[in-house]
Amino acid sequence: MAEKEKLQVELCMGSSCFARGNSAALSDLEAYINENGLEDRVELGGHLCLGKCNTGPHMRVGGKEYSGIMDPACIIDIIAKTLEEMDAEPDLH
Repeated sequence: MAEKEKLQVELCMGSSCFARGNSAALSDLEAYINENGLEDRVELGGHLCLGKCNTGPHMRVGGKEYSGIMDPACIIDIIAKTLEEMDAEPDLH
């Protein structure tokens, strides 16, 4: 069985997004990944600015962009749903 592709999760760590909630989201996401053993499935990264300051906090999950998500629980839901969708995709290798 081929190894599953890692889900890329990118948080904006620019000052506006960081102050609006991505600082808490980062901590919550790190805890979620560790508590659920997802280190091999999720790659968490940050950027200094994703250029969406007026609609932040901003993030990308699997290439899809999300803005204005203030509740870290919503971010975790997005990641869980995206992982489920990835697991449902047929392995073409």
